[in-house]
Amino acid sequence: MSEDEPRITITAIAKEAGVSVPTVSRVVNRRADVSPETRARIEGLLRQRGYRRRAPSPDERANLIDLVFNDLDSPWAVEIIRGVEDVAHPAGMGTVVSAVHSRSSAARQWLENLRSRATDGVILVTSDFGSSLHEELRRLDVPTVVVDPAGVPSIDVPTVGATNWAGGMSATEHLISLGHTRIGFIAGPRRLLCSRARLDGYRAALESADLPVLEELVFQGDFYHESGFHGANALFDLAEPPTAVFAASDQMALGVIEGLRRRGLRVPHDASVVGFDDLPIVRWSSPPLTTVRQPLSEMGALAARTVLRSMRGEELESPRVELATELVVRASSAPPPGSGPAADG
Repeated sequence: MSEDEPRITITAIAKEAGVSVPTVSRVVNRRADVSPETRARIEGLLRQRGYRRRAPSPDERANLIDLVFNDLDSPWAVEIIRGVEDVAHPAGMGTVVSAVHSRSSAARQWLENLRSRATDGVILVTSDFGSSLHEELRRLDVPTVVVDPAGVPSIDVPTVGATNWAGGMSATEHLISLGHTRIGFIAGPRRLLCSRARLDGYRAALESADLPVLEELVFQGDFYHESGFHGANALFDLAEPPTAVFAASDQMALGVIEGLRRRGLRVPHDASVVGFDDLPIVRWSSPPLTTVRQPLSEMGALAARTVLRSMRGEELESPRVELATELVVRASSAPPPGSGPAADG
């Protein structure tokens, strides 16, 4: 095939073979889960059409991985970047970090920039981009991994996440074990799968303990400090406020603590607070924050390793990986007020 001829894509091969794009991708990547007849038909078309994998040799690689966020104004993003760099740098790969700010125009501009230069792989973080972007990345034959997918991802895009449901449940169970029965929850953005999973874990823990799930105790936040602050005000303006608050991010939990401080309430003497993420800063908050550790750096590192393996045409053990969360108990959680000596310490 000459340089002037359009390059054949797996999408075109799939259409001609009458199969799905993931099926062709499995054949290209030498996966075993394709029937012999289908494999033979696809391999024949790949040879006939002169299909070439993008960047088939190290000499032709750009040695770049694109790391794309909706926003970069959070320490959460820094931990993901750190993990990607820990893998990319020793492999001789550079990292290009972009933020599209959830605007379709910015996403289109990023894609235009990508078309004009080479990249060896793309990592999309909390991606809520439309299917058109994923389709274009397939056309470009760019290995793509999604970290913390916004919704149910495309079946042929590997994903890396955390056990958000289990984390939400363990945080709530911790507060229940301390004696709290009226527990507020400040949720993350509804559009994100991780937010919904944490909320479901909170509800499951309450139901398992035969405690009522009260919508008045659930405040809709956005993962940032301000929504935690406003959520604390809303919850503690109730005629019967909660004795504990579980916030679905550390930033919101810090906002809760500030909201309570301005009301003259002490944490955990007057109310307990639990977060989610275990960002480095929360060890130094006052008091140090009880939280659910999300392995953010490890998630970034695994995403980068997945891109490198896809570049080399290696088979992935699983297209869906969830890393374990872990409850980290610090000084912001205690038994509810008036429940005994521990509450007065």
